[in-house]
Amino acid sequence: MTVLSRIIAGETPLRRMRRLRRTASLRGLVRETALSPRDFILPLFVKHGSNAKDEIPSMPGVFQWSADRLAREIDAIAELNIPAVLLFGLPAQKDETGTENFADNGIVQQAIREIKKVAPDIVVMTDVCMCEYTDHGHCGLIRNGVVENDETLEIFGRVAVSHAAAGADVVAPSGMMDGQVKAIRVSLDKAGFKDTAILGYSAKYSSALYGPFRVAADSAPAFGDRRAYQMDPANAREAMREIETDIGEGADMVMIKPALSYLDIVRQTRDRFDVPIAAYNVSGEYAMVKAAGRNGWIDERAVTLELLTGIKRAGADLLITYHAKDAALWLQQG
Repeated sequence: MTVLSRIIAGETPLRRMRRLRRTASLRGLVRETALSPRDFILPLFVKHGSNAKDEIPSMPGVFQWSADRLAREIDAIAELNIPAVLLFGLPAQKDETGTENFADNGIVQQAIREIKKVAPDIVVMTDVCMCEYTDHGHCGLIRNGVVENDETLEIFGRVAVSHAAAGADVVAPSGMMDGQVKAIRVSLDKAGFKDTAILGYSAKYSSALYGPFRVAADSAPAFGDRRAYQMDPANAREAMREIETDIGEGADMVMIKPALSYLDIVRQTRDRFDVPIAAYNVSGEYAMVKAAGRNGWIDERAVTLELLTGIKRAGADLLITYHAKDAALWLQQG
């Protein structure tokens, strides 16, 4: 039987999906999702002191920086074409209201000014929360052993205004207090910062994957946990209500956190809302890849780029990741 006869008889495939996988050039030509350093936001931890660059043991390659050491790091970030950083601060002192959080000379405020002096085009985003700054480690004010929602909103507004005054381009409220985006938008507008954007931590889950971050930021709660205000990992429809609420309150962008365990939430958000979407590839996700890579159990480069591509393929526009510098370098190398 001839080949044509076999095709007519249905014995050979007409559609051969492998044709477009045959060479690297063909695969690149038809690739649906393109990962770029321009997609990345690099989290940075900043602390008081001088000449400090202290590696976080559970997050190899991630450091706590003093403001005077940021210039060289920012130059490296800019050279890799990473467009944005997200700042987290470690205060000199903690108290029940997190006073340094909104102080003019707070560590985040110092870092913002230093970064803008060195690289004015870098987009500086700042975390707006209380957990790093309070002696109790919760994301809001405590009243009778309970995190008080409405009183906390006023603090968030003050923090956001202080960050904007220091030069932040974007403020990112992560406390998961009801009404936080609206409170911050009103506070910013009243203070004359109507152009400062808000990235809402809109669907932030109460995840076991935050452990290394809580060491890095010294932000573990002194009692209890955060399940009363962060989202239940079992819920998806609730995330859509959270995101819709934040957009209605004035969020310019929204975030899903963590990323890898919640790709279904990223996809649902992309399908439903026409706003920029960030996904936070969190500390536990980073630490697992680093540990496995260092033990030789996986190819760290291949796995990292595959995971980040998966997050973008799910619908994220912005990838907040501690892998940003490594991934950007690998992408440049081809």
